[in-house]
This record gives sequence, structure tokens and C-alpha cells, in this order.
Amino acid sequence: MHPYLQLSPDLLKAMLLALLLGLSLPIQAAYEVAVDAPKPLRELLLKFLDVSRYKNRKDLSQDQFDFMLATTESQVAKLVATEGYFSPKTRVDVTTAQGKRRVSVHVDAGPRSRIAKVDVHVQGPAVRDSPAQVERLIRQWPLVEGAPFRQEDWDQAKRQSLQQLRNHLYAAAEMTDSAARIDADRHEAALSVDYDSGPPFTLGPLKISGTQRYPEWIVDHVNPLKAGEPYDAERLLALQRQIVRTPYYSNAVIDIDRDPANADHAPVTVSVTEYPSQRISGGVGYSTDTGASIEGHYSHNNVFGKAWVLDTQAKLEQERQTASLNLAMPPDSANFVNSADLTYLRTTLEGVDLRSVRYGLWRSRVTDKLDLAFKLQYFQDRLEQLNGAEIPSGIIVQPGEHQALMVSMEWTSRHVDDLVFPRRGYIVSNMLGVALKNALTDETFVRAQTRLRQFFPVGDRDLVILGGTLGAVIARRGDNVSIPASLLFRAGGTETIRGYDYLSIGNTVNGTVYPTRYLAVGSVEYQHWFLPKWGAAVFYDVGTATDNWPDKEIFQGIGVGARWRSPVGPINADLAYGVERGEIRPHFSLSVAF
Repeated sequence: MHPYLQLSPDLLKAMLLALLLGLSLPIQAAYEVAVDAPKPLRELLLKFLDVSRYKNRKDLSQDQFDFMLATTESQVAKLVATEGYFSPKTRVDVTTAQGKRRVSVHVDAGPRSRIAKVDVHVQGPAVRDSPAQVERLIRQWPLVEGAPFRQEDWDQAKRQSLQQLRNHLYAAAEMTDSAARIDADRHEAALSVDYDSGPPFTLGPLKISGTQRYPEWIVDHVNPLKAGEPYDAERLLALQRQIVRTPYYSNAVIDIDRDPANADHAPVTVSVTEYPSQRISGGVGYSTDTGASIEGHYSHNNVFGKAWVLDTQAKLEQERQTASLNLAMPPDSANFVNSADLTYLRTTLEGVDLRSVRYGLWRSRVTDKLDLAFKLQYFQDRLEQLNGAEIPSGIIVQPGEHQALMVSMEWTSRHVDDLVFPRRGYIVSNMLGVALKNALTDETFVRAQTRLRQFFPVGDRDLVILGGTLGAVIARRGDNVSIPASLLFRAGGTETIRGYDYLSIGNTVNGTVYPTRYLAVGSVEYQHWFLPKWGAAVFYDVGTATDNWPDKEIFQGIGVGARWRSPVGPINADLAYGVERGEIRPHFSLSVAF
């Protein structure tokens, strides 16, 4: 036979079985299959043995049936070998009872082979230029001596380590050789794998494709990469995140030219998928804080044909109504976006009807680690009691209308291991603003707020989260101040102190809760993740919103909750007990888009 026409025994058997199955021979009834083997092997054999896969076929001939029985022992040997069993003993019995055939496969798997030796070798420039990276790859090799040998684990370990080498500097790294030498008599596996790092890569210019509606320079403006910097896969992901943060692109696929001949200043290929110029969306939902809601959203991403973005939104909730209009320029060469906005907000909560209109000019930039915004905002607020009664004189915020022109700076710093589901690190947000009397402002004041969330991993799955928020509005002394109420503070609800109604903690007078000068809340939460995406939590919240620290009242909330790592981010459902008021409150939100 010609050497190129030689067929393996396995291929011959498969072809023979297919031929037999295709022949028109006397029909036999379906049969039952039982496998006697350790549980993991039993599930494997029931899934892949031919005699099990075809058990419900009613068109099998006796020849086909006999052929599957004859090949069962060799199939068992190959299947259990993938789990590290190389000396199995197999017996196949066929019985008939009440006209029904039963095939029993008895497997004595024998001792499982374990890894006796692991040799990982790296050659190429990485050995000289990146010894720490090479040492780390060898040290973190997933399979250790003494562990059971499994073919799937062995294949995964080789791929994982190769990808680890390719993710930093050595984009063209290759696996040049690998072997798993099995000593069936001693039940041992000796593993060896060789990698060639290839040359180190540095990043070159962007090569952008897929742009039709929006100018290509938008991608250049949000690009955090520097020409000549060392190649790192995480840096390419940072560019991808910056691109999809813009309103112009729904996706971006980024890679580099991995030809070793182009390792120095390797071109970065960027393929983008654009959003339509105009989009309309809506949704309905429910929140324990503000009730049922309906919302609509319209955006135009190419106003004036210059990639300016017009964004309009309206949301109607039972106790809060919001409408906004924002016009933003495309990002400039420093990735800053200049925008102007108009927002209307009305809340009817805890006896207070608060209406706020805000006009603003923003200059902002958002990155993985730092968000930065400079704002000039004009606030017009009107505060009234819902029952129309006079507002007591003992509260800080005065009744009626108030205005302020505030200059502020806001920044958020993220140092976490994962931007969506962090387990280690912290996120801190800060705001500092000032308004001067007579400059479209009723009262001179300074407003400051900071919020911190710290994440501590516990074991492989569990998590402790510490949180805290401090806020203050500093103005002249006295009982009353003419400051827009939307710039003051109230607490209670999902985001501050669970176990209390939304914004129900503040300066309470005759059942009405007024905004206050100061806010201080903290929380500690322990999460146990019994599945990768599902977990449970216990938590403790404490804090207050007050005008006068000596007379403050501390509020505490304790509870339990469910956690789900959904495709769009974490979703929490909590049941909390407010200690000071002796009430149990649920806290969750759910929305469905259409």
C-alpha cells in the first residue's frame, strides 16, 4: 500500500462501524447499558462508548451490535487513559430478560498514574532579557509532582503557560516540543515541555479599520498606548476598553502583527464596529428606593456631521422624575470630552417636594484607573413641604427657591484586580466644590464628599468589602442657610444605610425629613460565593445625616442578601433590619430593557 494511503486502526474501526450502520440488515430492538466503574469514569464511558451512544437506535443489526461489543474494551482503554488510568481490565456481559437485552460493562480501572516529574524549559531571548518572567512561568506551572495525570489538564497547562509567555513581551512565543511519558507498570507520568520565546516586541503605530460614520482620529485620541513601549496584552485590553467607553463603537478587536521580523514597533491592528448614528431605547423597572419606573433614551452620535453627541433621557419613577439633555464634543487629543448639560430632577420623599434644575459645563476624562472632571454648574432648587404647611425655622435649609453657581472638581481612583467584579484593591471617589455669594449664588459655601470601597479576598472565593462615605457642606454659622437642597445630604436606602427607607434619615421635624449639612456612613459586608456566579452576603451598615454633630443620632442596619454576577455587572438583593426603627426593608432593583 502506498505510504500516504495507510489508515490508522482507529480510523479503520470507525469506517467499519459507519459502514455497518449504513447497511440494511434485520432490525433489532433498543437495549439497556450499565457501566460499573468509579463515578467520574462511569459518566465518561456512558457518554462516549459506542455501545452506550447507540443504545436507543432501533435499526441496529446483530452484526453492528456484535462489532460494538468487540471494540468496547479498546474504547474503554483509550477513554480512561485520558484520566490517567493505563492498565484497566474490562469485561462485557450481555443478558436478556423479558425480551430486553442488557449490556453490562465492568471496568476495573486499576491504579491511577500520577505526575512523577515535570521539566519546563524556555529558550530564546527571554532567558537573557526576562529571567524573572521565565522563572515565574516555571514556578507557576499548573501541574505539580504527585498530582493525578489527566490529558485535559496536561493540554490546558501547556496552552496556559504558552499564553502566559505571549501576554508580555514575547508575542511570537511557540511551544517547540512536549511529551508525556507514561510508565504503566509504576503508574507514573513524566512531563516535559519546551518553549521558544522568540524576540521581545514593542508597540508601533495603530492600523485602524471599520470606521465609516465617525472619524478615525477618535480612536487615536483615546489611545493610551505609546509608540515604542513594551508589548503587553493588558495594554491592548486597556485600549479596547477606552474605545468601547466612547458612544461611537460597540466593539473593538485589537492585536499586533506577530511576525518576529516586525517585533520592533509592531503595528497594532484595531478593527472597530460602529454604533448607528441614532439610537432609541427604553425600559421599565422597579426599585425598592423609588418604586416602579419607565424610561426612554434617544441619542444622536453625529450632530453637525462632526461626531458631536446629543444624549437625551427621561425617567419617570413613582417618587422621582428625571429628564436630561447633554451635548458633548468628541474627545480631544488628551482624551478629554467637553460637554454641556441640562438636568431636571424632582423627588417627593419623606414629606419633601424638591425640584432641581441644573445647567452645567463639563470637561472630563475617563480611564481604567482615574476619572477626572472639572465642572461649572448652576443649580436652581425649590423645596416645599408636600402638605403645604410652613417649614419649621429650626432646620438648616430655608424654604422656597435657592440658587448657586458652583465650580467643582471630581476624581475617582481605581486600584483593583478586576474592573467589573473586584476582589482585591480599592476604589475612592472625591468631590470638592465652592460657590461664592452674589456670583449667581445666595450663600457662600464649600461642598466636599468622599466615598471609599475596599476589597479583601478571603480564600479562593469569599470576599470582605468595607465601604464608607463622608460628606459636608461648610457655610456661615446660623440656623438657616440659603443653599440648594440638592447639594445637601440625606441617608437611608440601598446606597447608604440599608434597613431604612430611601432618604429617610436627615433632619426630621414633624415627620418630614429635611436635607442636612453632614453625612457619614460606613458598612462591612462578607460575601460567600458557593458558585462562580452566585453568592450570599451578610452586612452591617451604620451612619447618620445631621446638621449638628453633638446632637446626631446614629442609625444601624443589619441583614442578609443574595449576589449574582450577571453579564452586565453585580446584582444584589438584600433584606435588612433597621435597628433604630425596628423595621425590615428589602433592597433590590430589577429592570428589563426593550
